[in-house]
Amino acid sequence: MIPSPLLVVTDRRQASRPLDAVAAACLDAGCRWMGIRERDLPAAELTELAGRLGALARAAGARMVLFGPPEAAVAAGLDAVHLRTGEDLAMARRVLGPGALVGVSVHDRAEAVAAARAGADYVLLGPAFPTASKPGYGPTLGPAGLAAATGLGLPVVAIGGIDAGNAGACLAAGAAGIAVMGGVMRAPDPGAAVRVLLAALDQAAWPAAQPDDQAHWKL
Repeated sequence: MIPSPLLVVTDRRQASRPLDAVAAACLDAGCRWMGIRERDLPAAELTELAGRLGALARAAGARMVLFGPPEAAVAAGLDAVHLRTGEDLAMARRVLGPGALVGVSVHDRAEAVAAARAGADYVLLGPAFPTASKPGYGPTLGPAGLAAATGLGLPVVAIGGIDAGNAGACLAAGAAGIAVMGGVMRAPDPGAAVRVLLAALDQAAWPAAQPDDQAHWKL
């Protein structure tokens, strides 16, 4: 199980305000899963940042995952790490200990299969659509590419160019959730952006509801 169908990933270079403020706004808006992706930071700075943001997440009942070395995650008090394709997942589990959440970035079905066999808890699959955060990065998968990597026994989280308008298409293709970076980081109001995404996910999770059913749930 993933902590939430929405993963918000940080990028301080795109953020409209300091990351502490962005994280606080996202958590206040209902985000319950965030990822720190600041790989270019020196180890000491990354650990310090992860410790601060991790404390905010714990206070909100949310899970913070570090895109980076498992040793830095442990030093920051985190029990979740996200790895690149090919990084040592078994070693990450040894460092983090039991109960750790370990994800892997993948770009196609073959990489997703390898991650599943290695024991990943989830995969981050993309780019789903053209993305302003990484222009020209691809090829994009689209709903068909996402669907091809599902059904492997672990959650697939779509990333890349995802917004409220196409989040439903990701779920319809079989994704368990979505990850968003630039759309939240660049937003003048990150909290408002999170609320819009959560509302879109809620709507997409109830696609086949009949009018009578909807009326029942409103009672």
